[in-house]
Amino acid sequence: MKLNAVDNSVITDIKLAPQGHLKIDWVKAHMPVLNRIREQFEKEQPFKGLKVAISLHLEAKTAYLAKVVKAGGAEVTITGSNPLSTQDDVCAALVEDGITVFAKYNPDPEEYKELMVKTLETKPDLVIDDGGDLVSILHSERQDLLDQVRGGAEETTTGILRLKAMEKEGELKFPVVAVNDAFCKYLFDNRYGTGQSVWDGINRTTNLVVAGKTVVVVGYGWCGRGVAMRAKGLGANVIVTEVDAIKAVEAYMDGFQVMSMDEAAKLGDFFVTVTGNKDVIRGQHYKVMKDGAILSNAGHFDIEVNKPELEEQSSSIRTVRNNIEEYALKDGRKIYLLAEGRLVNLAAGDGHPAEIMDMTFALQAMSLKYVNEQYKNIGNKVESVPYELDEQVARIKLESLGINIDALSEEQKSYLESWSAH
Repeated sequence: MKLNAVDNSVITDIKLAPQGHLKIDWVKAHMPVLNRIREQFEKEQPFKGLKVAISLHLEAKTAYLAKVVKAGGAEVTITGSNPLSTQDDVCAALVEDGITVFAKYNPDPEEYKELMVKTLETKPDLVIDDGGDLVSILHSERQDLLDQVRGGAEETTTGILRLKAMEKEGELKFPVVAVNDAFCKYLFDNRYGTGQSVWDGINRTTNLVVAGKTVVVVGYGWCGRGVAMRAKGLGANVIVTEVDAIKAVEAYMDGFQVMSMDEAAKLGDFFVTVTGNKDVIRGQHYKVMKDGAILSNAGHFDIEVNKPELEEQSSSIRTVRNNIEEYALKDGRKIYLLAEGRLVNLAAGDGHPAEIMDMTFALQAMSLKYVNEQYKNIGNKVESVPYELDEQVARIKLESLGINIDALSEEQKSYLESWSAH
């Protein structure tokens, strides 16, 4: 039985929809790749008769992805993947457009989980996940819904790590396409998207200058590379901390100082964590930080900055500005934490630029179509995005920019495929 979006959704206020429509219309105008895929989906109807559950940061760009999937014939239900990144006006607009939404800005932890479970109780055939939360609930708490699911697509590094751990232990019960590992995801979304949006969030939240300050970037994966690059562009002195020797050498060769966190903690004015791991900034580091140090996180979960240990060293905590908590330490120093240690680019900003997410969400839409067509052949494992899909997204992007590139001649192809030097 088809859901009625207005009657079944759980959102803050349907009257907020007009502003949400404006936001969605704005990003749609700047997402040419996804627009092309929407045209294909409207003709082909790849998801006709299927239910799709989506858990992503619920703002305008995600909303447009949901509309594209719906245009492909799906009955779509969506929830947020972070309580502070959900935008209530966008939720309302989606409901008016016939998409069932279970999401509110900043629900308490119990309601947040409940909204995610409600999304799964629509009995989806396919899922799009961010951080592996939907997949985790399906496998741990709602195994009664597993048989319905054909497959899914995962957005993040964190989610893929969780999924690969499940696959290794033989616990993964359906195929999931690792969108994050596609070239058109990590080269652009993780590097340029995270790099820009993190500083958008920090700058709008703090209203402080970056030039001349010392920025400590914790982790030098693709997201860390982007954050460090943009910090350098803003005039900061950049320090990188790493546990991977190869990435540490790369950061050094890229022109950044490299040292341990114990050393960097004494020097930083701004700290940005981008590791996907827990407790990368913790008690021992707070003891040596400068008065006024600003902490932020750009990893999926709010566990990279250890908040309990920061609270233990504090005599008082107060909100001094929207999304800024001041921790007054017992020795008189003050340390500031942005967006409760959640994703600073989404919890304190609008996330990645629309043109960047255009490519990522095009990959999501095409990967969902791929897993729906191939799930019987893939098996219960984490599957890479086929190179052909990756390249197709890049080609559509180039076309939208009016850029032409060369093609190999048959003779050149033959030469590259031959072992002979002639």
